[in-house]
Amino acid sequence: MKLTGISDEAGQDIAVQIKAHQELGWDSIESRFLSVEGFDKGSFHEIPQEAFDKAAGILEDSGMKVSGVGSTIGNWAHSIEDDFQITLDEIERCIPRMERLGSKIVRIMTYAILTDADGNSLPEAEQQKEERFRRTNEIVKRFADAGITAVHENCMNYGGMSIQHALETQEAVPGMKWVFDTGNPVFNPDRSKPRPFPRQDPWDFYQAVKPHIAHIHIKDGVWNESKQDCDYTFPGEGDGQVARILGDLKTNGYDGYVSIEPHMAVVFHDADGAAAKGDPEEEARKMYANYVEYGQRLASLINGLA
Repeated sequence: MKLTGISDEAGQDIAVQIKAHQELGWDSIESRFLSVEGFDKGSFHEIPQEAFDKAAGILEDSGMKVSGVGSTIGNWAHSIEDDFQITLDEIERCIPRMERLGSKIVRIMTYAILTDADGNSLPEAEQQKEERFRRTNEIVKRFADAGITAVHENCMNYGGMSIQHALETQEAVPGMKWVFDTGNPVFNPDRSKPRPFPRQDPWDFYQAVKPHIAHIHIKDGVWNESKQDCDYTFPGEGDGQVARILGDLKTNGYDGYVSIEPHMAVVFHDADGAAAKGDPEEEARKMYANYVEYGQRLASLINGLA
């Protein structure tokens, strides 16, 4: 297995992201959001072309590869009721940028779960699954025609609603691969069960999509019922069954990327930390240090597996 990481969790500036991966001894980043001098932070495929050209030049000069792109295509911020042209335009911007940097894996999703005015998910019959499948087939095909593998994440989208939804999506989109995230089942409800929905089981979900996995994200955590959110942890310290899943991947000769996505930094969850005190430099320092430590701990965990 090859180690990489969703680099914006180390910092928003591309130079900081590269520095963190160099410190870890890794030769690639998984690019999601980034910034360069003179431009605001944005997603890989949505920042202005001038900003992308600057970032690409910095990456090329450093020798840092792009293992994959964490695109926003069809993600939880996009509705299936939006015009499909929005998605097609994102794809058209994403492909040439990936081609320039030699990146061959792009994360996609099957659009946000439709909910009522109270935030409750709509019944299965109202989720417009056939339109989701139609669009996802087209997304996968357009990337495949460019030699890029689209990988669907088990996240807050239709295909991540449960194991059953995942398998149904896979059957409907046979050319699709998966990026399995160990931490997502810890906080995602199993919407195949009666309300109140239980949390998903990471190992069972992993086993269900295992034949189609082409990429791995590592998060870990423990569900906190009182705050209805996850308390994120270092890998192997939560309920994501990280060591068990990585051990199985190692035993079976998985040779793809394993990408860290810590979600532990002050910018996300430390309400009493530097961000709350208005100290962006301290916030950035904590993000960077947490990211590097997370990567080091993951490497040690993998090295210790049988």
